Amino acid sequence: MNAIDTLSQAGTSTWLDDLSRERITSGNLKELLTTKSIVGVTTNPAIFAGAMSKGTAYDAQIAELKAAGATADQAVYAMSIDDVRDACDILADTYAATGGADGRVSIEVDPRISADRDATIAQARELWGKVDRPNVMIKIPATPGSLPAISDALAEGISVNVTLIFSVARYREVIAAYIDGINRAAEAGLDVSKIFSVASFFVSRLDTEVDKRLEAIGSEEALALRGKAGVANAQRAYAVFQKLFDAAELPAGANVQRPLWASTGVKNSEYSPTLYVTELAGPNTVNTMPEGTIDAVLAADDVRGDTLTGAGEAAEELFKQLVAVGIDFEDVFEVLEREGVEKFVAAWEELLDKMAARLS
Repeated sequence: MNAIDTLSQAGTSTWLDDLSRERITSGNLKELLTTKSIVGVTTNPAIFAGAMSKGTAYDAQIAELKAAGATADQAVYAMSIDDVRDACDILADTYAATGGADGRVSIEVDPRISADRDATIAQARELWGKVDRPNVMIKIPATPGSLPAISDALAEGISVNVTLIFSVARYREVIAAYIDGINRAAEAGLDVSKIFSVASFFVSRLDTEVDKRLEAIGSEEALALRGKAGVANAQRAYAVFQKLFDAAELPAGANVQRPLWASTGVKNSEYSPTLYVTELAGPNTVNTMPEGTIDAVLAADDVRGDTLTGAGEAAEELFKQLVAVGIDFEDVFEVLEREGVEKFVAAWEELLDKMAARLS
């Protein structure tokens, strides 16, 4: 038993927020499953940009793609799909052992099309088909333009990781999209027990933005609230998850859409490196962590069981305090969603520029 196993007993699955060919070919990813109790993997454009821009692991495939006349977009997705497929195979036993809940590997649609429903569902179908593994999850952002595509994908039997969720209001829309999609899948005669989804709530980015505003306010009361918004927001979301899914009329055999805590690496060194783990443990949740956070959790061994159930009321009170000192959460969430898409687009375009240079 280690701290990650203790998290699992509380109901939280730990996924690695990273993937590279080096991790796959060296045996590192397989080793993490046994030595650190990891049961899933998430990726994003920034992760692939980092992986493909370093080392020599992709050189041979880039040479083949260059000879075939591939564009930068085609090359990046060909390599990403191969990595995700190989990772899915490594996690196949975990997928089988958990009945499909874990053993998952996520791959994201192009962030540049997040406002386009038709383009998003088209690419979700393409990625689902090309990876061709039952344990892949297609990441689709929770932007207004992509929400209908989330329902469409689920209705077709595609397992979806809904990403870039910041506000509880948007999370309610995500749950509604899931319920609509899973009901449409059942009406179409699909086996809904095989369809899984997670809703990825970004945590540390909220503290970064709110702390900046609290410091600008500068009062003693405001400064005392630093580092508390991220956890409280996730706890509020978890209370909504419990309330709405307890009341939901899902088709027979359907799974609940688990909340996933993302952006759980602490960005302020004054805060505990396990802050977004120990305070967000509870039934039917996932926490996707960079390896540094996983190591911090294992070293600290301070997981104390379920800290989510029943925490919603106190979290609401804390939010009222934040509003009272001057935090405009409507603006905060609008900024975070816009910047979230912009950061992924920037990472993707940087990677495409570098790949184009290597292919030219």
